[in-house]
Amino acid sequence: MKKLLSILISLVLLCTMIPALAEDSDLAYIQNKGKLIVGITDYAPMDYLEDGEWTGFDAEFAREFAKDLGVEIEFFVLSDWGMKFFELDTKNIDVIWNGMTISEDVLNNTSCSNPYVVNAQVVVMKQDALANYPDVESLKSLNFAVESGSVGEDALKGIGITEYVALQDQTAALMEVAAGTADACVIDITMANAMTGENTSYADLGVGLALTSEEYGVGFRKGSDLVEKFNDFMQVQRNSGWLQQLADKYQLTLAEVK
Repeated sequence: MKKLLSILISLVLLCTMIPALAEDSDLAYIQNKGKLIVGITDYAPMDYLEDGEWTGFDAEFAREFAKDLGVEIEFFVLSDWGMKFFELDTKNIDVIWNGMTISEDVLNNTSCSNPYVVNAQVVVMKQDALANYPDVESLKSLNFAVESGSVGEDALKGIGITEYVALQDQTAALMEVAAGTADACVIDITMANAMTGENTSYADLGVGLALTSEEYGVGFRKGSDLVEKFNDFMQVQRNSGWLQQLADKYQLTLAEVK
């Protein structure tokens, strides 16, 4: 009788533990709600609107991952990039997937994926001014715009520039330069290549000095079991050649497998 009672108690405890375990699983949480909410900003060529639909390298990549999970996808525009970790932790979003540089800050606040694209922080200014600013020292006389809470902001501080205009996203920083209210901005080279120069939205702007070299990663909640799931998915897409085709489409360089 005691043995039977012990077995029954064990079964009851196991049943009460199963929901708790499920709650700890990001994968189960997302599959149960049937939706992956992806935190983004308007940032070509990673995420941008075209005919009312979000597209770009990251948007296409995220859609494939959602399809692999068997869920729908929703894009959540982060109005303040500096609040991205808060939005992730409070489950307003499930993942930060927006050309996010793998930095110490990212590693401290997320469980980050393996790197997938190579990036750099570059100075953008009017084309006809580029030759006047050949080195870091010459940049210190300029008025800069930069995305608040970004690696670009860190790059400016890293070269000793602490006075600048901090804005909500990289597009806003680029617009300041185009309007002449800032001399230069620091943005990702992926965006700079897509948005400046001949036959672009900012034909009179050009790319100057590179201040950093870095890699992009996808940020999940701390301890999330989605990280391993995504890394495995990404490797399958590398092996199939699909990911390289996507990188070629958007003129990006894939990070090396480590």
